[in-house]
Amino acid sequence: MAALTPPAGTAAQPARQPARQPSVRRRRPRLWRGAVALIAVLYFLGPMLASVIFTVDVPGQGFTLDSYSGILGAEGFGSSLRLTLELAAATIAVTMLLLVPALVAVRLTAPRLRVLVEVLCSLPLVVPAVALTAGISSVLQWGPDDFADTPLFETFNTIQNPSFPVVLLLAYVLMALPLAYRTLDAGLRGLDLGTLVEAARNCGASWPRAVVQVVLPNLRGALLNTGFLTLALVLGEYTVASILGYQPFAVWIVSIGGSDAQMSVSVSVLSLVLTWVLLLLLAAAGRGPSARTPRASRGARTTFGARGARTRPAAPAPTVQEKS
Repeated sequence: MAALTPPAGTAAQPARQPARQPSVRRRRPRLWRGAVALIAVLYFLGPMLASVIFTVDVPGQGFTLDSYSGILGAEGFGSSLRLTLELAAATIAVTMLLLVPALVAVRLTAPRLRVLVEVLCSLPLVVPAVALTAGISSVLQWGPDDFADTPLFETFNTIQNPSFPVVLLLAYVLMALPLAYRTLDAGLRGLDLGTLVEAARNCGASWPRAVVQVVLPNLRGALLNTGFLTLALVLGEYTVASILGYQPFAVWIVSIGGSDAQMSVSVSVLSLVLTWVLLLLLAAAGRGPSARTPRASRGARTTFGARGARTRPAAPAPTVQEKS
């Protein structure tokens, strides 16, 4: 048999060599990662561990938990904590009611006003807390000086009621605006807001219903983060409340430190642990239930294509009959 030769004009191609697989390099453990983690642990947990040792190790008595057991019976603990939680809940509600409709309306109807809203919400970062409190005190002095014979005098007295100081609530809302705006704006950027609202409106939903039932469920993570940041701000705020003469939880901790330092430190440790627990709970709630693929959808993958269109079987190729 004659040897098979390639046609003229074509050179014999060499045999294909199998592709070399890239060599997998073993990753060596990097010591700097462990060093950074160790420094972070010492930085965050070191002061807290020292505080715990200070509260349980009493000179002359040894190990004791009297500083923790006496917290609930301490004078002013229940009233200060209740006032702080009430202020925190009201601050979160007012901040949400102000920002969520405003940001949704700006994104849908007036996108050019986004820069103006951002600047207005960021102004409290520029004004120090002491300067803000000095301005609030000057405004509150208008009541007895200029409005003593008018109905507004009672309004000035009402907003300064020690049982629930509305003036402190307004100050907290101003201080929470920058944090809340950044969190909610990041959440809205991840949504196709126009498409969601337009689809809800086409289904017959009103504007409030579209925001409550369509927009808010998609902003669950951003809303939870905003609530947590606002709660942490109210729990730890001291300057405004102390200058205005009120005693929420942070001011009570400082005031009790003059008479019982160990109890003051123990309350601080418990408040820090409570804040961490709330952060973990909000993080778990923000993830939501894991999406599981039902069996029906698994079976549907075999009959539906990648884009959801039903795949049809290929038609048989036409046969050509030979002429006899």
